[in-house]
Amino acid sequence: MPSVAIMGTRGYPSYYGGFETAVRKLAPFLADHGWDVIVYGRRGSTQDNDPARDKRVQTKITLGLQTKSLSTLSYGLTSSLDIVHHKPDAALVMNVANGYWLPLLKHRGIPTIVNVDGMEWDRAKWGHLAKKIFRTGAILTSRFANELVYDSTEIGRRWSSEFGRDGVFIPYGGESPEALPIEPGLAHREYILLVARLVPENSVREFLDAARDLAHEWDVVLVGSSGYGGDLDEAARALSASNPHVHWYGHIHDDARLLSLWQHAGAYFHGHSVGGTNPALVQAMACGSPTVARDTVYNREVLANAGVFVNSGSEAIAEGIAAVMRDSHLQGELSSKATERAMQNYTWSTVCESYERALAQLVFA
Repeated sequence: MPSVAIMGTRGYPSYYGGFETAVRKLAPFLADHGWDVIVYGRRGSTQDNDPARDKRVQTKITLGLQTKSLSTLSYGLTSSLDIVHHKPDAALVMNVANGYWLPLLKHRGIPTIVNVDGMEWDRAKWGHLAKKIFRTGAILTSRFANELVYDSTEIGRRWSSEFGRDGVFIPYGGESPEALPIEPGLAHREYILLVARLVPENSVREFLDAARDLAHEWDVVLVGSSGYGGDLDEAARALSASNPHVHWYGHIHDDARLLSLWQHAGAYFHGHSVGGTNPALVQAMACGSPTVARDTVYNREVLANAGVFVNSGSEAIAEGIAAVMRDSHLQGELSSKATERAMQNYTWSTVCESYERALAQLVFA
C-alpha cells in the first residue's frame, strides 16, 4: 500500500478554507484507491467528532506558533520533521511557504508535490517581510519540489515566466447540492451575499461601502472573518449592528447552511483580486449563484460568460449588483450558465483523480 503525507493545512477534517476543503475531499478518495494517508494539522483546528470523518485517514497534530505571520512556517517545520522521521512514499505539500522545508524531504528521499496556491507576495494583507518570505519560499519550491500543482492556468503561466517551472493544472471542485431550505428571515433571490475572508485583497471594504446603499433595498449577508480580528471584522460588525438589513454570520462551519446561502442568493459578490481558481467561486457556481465578480484574469478564467464583471470601486460594485438584483431573467441566465460550467470543468471527482494520478506518477515512476 503506497503512503502519502499531506501537510500545510489546518488538518483533517477542517473547514477553514480552500486547502482544507480540498483535503476533506482528497484524503478519503486516496484511501478508497489504496493509499495509506496521514494528514498533519494544528491543535484546535479540526472537528474530530465530525460524523463524516473517514477513520481510515490518519491525523497528527504537531506544534507551532499560532500567529498570522509564523503559523505556516512553524507548523510546516514540525510537520516536515515528523515526515522525515516516518518517510512516507510521497508528500503533498500545500503552500510555497513550506518551500523552506523541502530540502529536508528531498535529502530523505521523499518525493514531493507542492500546491503553490496563489501569488502570496501579491496579497495586500502581508507586510514587506512576509512578502519576501513567501517569495523566497517560492524560489525554494521551484528548486526542490519534484512536481508543482497550479489551480489556474494563469498561475501556471506566471510560474513558468518567473521561475522557469511547469506543473500540473488541478483546480478546485464544487458540488451541486439538492434543493436546500432557505435561511430563516431571507427570501429566494432577494438578498445579496458575500463569502470571503475579510482581508483587503478580497475587496471587502469596497463591498461594505456598497452594502450601505444596497441595504436600503435588499438584505445583505456577510459570511467570513479575517481569522485574526482587525479593522474589517470591526467594520462588518458595526455595519451589521447599525442596519437590520445587513447580517454578518462570521465563519460558517455547516456546509449545508453555506450551500443554501449560495443556492438562494440573488447576487453573490466575489471580490477576490489575487490568487488563482478560488474555491468559494467554484462552489458558488455549482450552487447556481448569480455572480458579480471583480474583473481579474483569474475570475474571468473561472467564470467565462457565467458572471457579471465590475471594477474594484464601491460605486461600480453597487451598480453591478443592483443590475442583477433587479433583473430576474438575468439572475436565471447567470445561475444556469454557472451550474453548467461548474459541472463541466470543476468537479471534485476530476480534481481528486488528478491528484491521485500525479502522486502515483511520483511513487511508481
